Amino acid sequence: MTQTRTERPLIEWRDFLERLTAEHQGDEVTIEVMNPEIGDQDEAERLAFSYLEYDNKDDVVIVAVGGQDGRYPLLRHIIYHPRKILVDPPSPGSARAVEVEDQEGTHTIVTLRPRAGRNPGS
Repeated sequence: MTQTRTERPLIEWRDFLERLTAEHQGDEVTIEVMNPEIGDQDEAERLAFSYLEYDNKDDVVIVAVGGQDGRYPLLRHIIYHPRKILVDPPSPGSARAVEVEDQEGTHTIVTLRPRAGRNPGS
């Protein structure tokens, strides 16, 4: 992520991620997990983005990919007890990356690439 990333306040997480999902559904997404104890791992690479949401009841952020055609089932990556959400750039429509840090210090980076025919930030 670049220096233009902005931390979103907790009170905005749910609504912001809903808007981001509406703008980016079907874009290609890569999910990378950076864990201080076990290193960096790719969870998904260039799959169709389904949604990104915050569930305040269970205190989790869920990233879902696939499920839009018969090639890939809907896959969910769950981040328990998030403490920060950073977005680069800060607008839901033009966001290229979302970084979620959990209470253990693990960082999950969701990189978004616009689908063919979609103008970023439109």
